[in-house]
This record gives sequence, C-alpha cells and structure tokens, in this order.
Amino acid sequence: MQIGPYKLNNNLILAPMAGVTDRPFRQLCRSFGAGLAVSEMVSSDTSLYGSRKSLRRLDHEGELAPISVQIVGADPLQMAAAARANVDQGAQIIDINMGCPAKKVCKVAAGSALLQDEPLVARILEAVVNAVDIPVTLKIRTGWDPQHRNAVSIARIAESAGVQALAIHGRTRACKYTGEAEYQSIRSVIAAVNIPVIANGDIDSPEKAKQVLQSTGADGIMVGRAAQGRPWIFQEIEHYLTTSQHLPEPDPIRVRDILLAHLDNLYSFYGNTHGIRIARKHIGWYTKTRNGAAEFRAQANRAETTKQQTRLICTYFEGLAPKEELAA
Repeated sequence: MQIGPYKLNNNLILAPMAGVTDRPFRQLCRSFGAGLAVSEMVSSDTSLYGSRKSLRRLDHEGELAPISVQIVGADPLQMAAAARANVDQGAQIIDINMGCPAKKVCKVAAGSALLQDEPLVARILEAVVNAVDIPVTLKIRTGWDPQHRNAVSIARIAESAGVQALAIHGRTRACKYTGEAEYQSIRSVIAAVNIPVIANGDIDSPEKAKQVLQSTGADGIMVGRAAQGRPWIFQEIEHYLTTSQHLPEPDPIRVRDILLAHLDNLYSFYGNTHGIRIARKHIGWYTKTRNGAAEFRAQANRAETTKQQTRLICTYFEGLAPKEELAA
C-alpha cells in the first residue's frame, strides 16, 4: 500500500486511539507487523506543546518510518500551524481527525462534529495540505448521524484538496461504537474516489479482516480496539491473508514476555510512577478473557512499584501455563 512516497510493508494499520496509541504501543504493534501505526491525537493548539503530555506525544525517537501523527482541531490556520510544528518534530505523514465521537472533542466543533460543515472541512484540508510537503491523510466516520451520512461527499472534498489516503470508521458519530459497522457505506466511498481508502470498524480477527477487504474493496484495513492486549493480531491477520492458515495463539509464557517487554517500555517512557498507572489498563486488556483475571487485576492495580507489578504478572501467567512450558 502506498501513501505519498511511502510504500508500506502491508495494508494493516493501527488506528489512532486517545490514551492508547502512545509511542510504546505503536512500536509494539509495528514489531508485530502493523504496516503503519498512527499516533493518538495531538491538539492543534501549539501553545500546549511545551506541556509534559504534549512533549511525550511529540516524541518519536526509535519509531519506524513512516511516522504518522494525527492532529485535531477546527480552525484551518491553527491546523496548518500544527501540521508544520509536527513536521518539525519528525512527522512524516499528517493525519487529520474528523472521526472522534468524544463529547469533549465534538463540543468544540472538532473531530466528527466537522462532518456537519463541509465548507469548513474543505478549508481545513486545503490549509493543511498547502502547509506541508509531506502526505496528509484523513480519518472520518460515515456521517454525523444515520439521517446525515455524507462520507462520499467528504471523501470527494478530501481528494480534491490533495489528501492522499482516507480511513473510514463504518459508523456515524451518533452510533459511537454500537451496532454493526457499515461496510456498504465504505464501499460507496471507495467507488467514488481514486485515493486509497482504509476500512475501520469491528475488525477483530483474521477472518473478519479478509471479509472486509473482499466485501468493500478497501486498499487496507485499520485495527483499533482489537489490538488492545493483543498486539500480535497484525501478525495473525497478515499470516492468514497470505496463507489462509491460522497462527497458533501465543501461550501464556509468550504473552507474559510480550507484556513484560511492553511494560518495560512504558516505565522507561513515562517514568516509574506514571508508567505503573498507565500499565494498569494494558494489564487489564492482556488478561480480560483469562481465568482468574478479575482477582489478578485487583491485585495488580494495587501494586505501587514496578517490581511488584512485574512479580504479580509473572506469578499469574506462570500459573496459567502447563508445567511442560515452564520446564522448557
């Protein structure tokens, strides 16, 4: 899959997720075969870029190219300035958020709220595309609500403005994450434009990935919530698309090792105190379907040091593993 000058290793992309797709998680998903990992959204207000949170979001040290950074806002000039600032910080692709359904984003007319104002969409896209010399991509939903689906119109605006790829979550803003994704709406967009279109929504297995690619004709797929606690899903999907065969599920000891490596990166990136807190949600995702997970999570959430957290993880996963695995 090609985005501007960048030929991706495959067409499997990690969706931008606020509070999730930080640098450690992006690096982890790339190591498991994601062809691209989009950052969590960065505010278009560059006056905030000196804050500790923003400095972390602008930190791309050690990331594989191409580095895709998502920006969010509603003012064309501010968005253009934010795009330039992120290029200066190492961004190689600028992604524009017009899909976030969160109330705090929509109430300032950003995210998916922009889908209600097509002239403003055009001004923002043109401003950002003209501001930078790198590819600009766009993430949208199918519309504001089921009575106002306008993804085809937005896609045509994006293509005309010079946007080089489009990702669509197959739901309206009003639907949030409920109901089934509208793959037919995505198919209609693909038929209307010539730029690459990436399908997003409910892709949680290799079979679903293949089904969505075949039924929509999408150039790529974007995986979001299904990668939480399961970053190897990209490896599973790529293997299945290539061979029609399933990879075996990683055993408990392998999952333990993946989680511990992930946490080491979190501790290093955020510092021990904040890293312990950030780690809790990931620990929950890695263990949510496993035996005794609720009791284990309660213990892990009370851990106050990295050593306590890692020791609890080792004990828990080793307790799930057959004895022959522990002896291996």
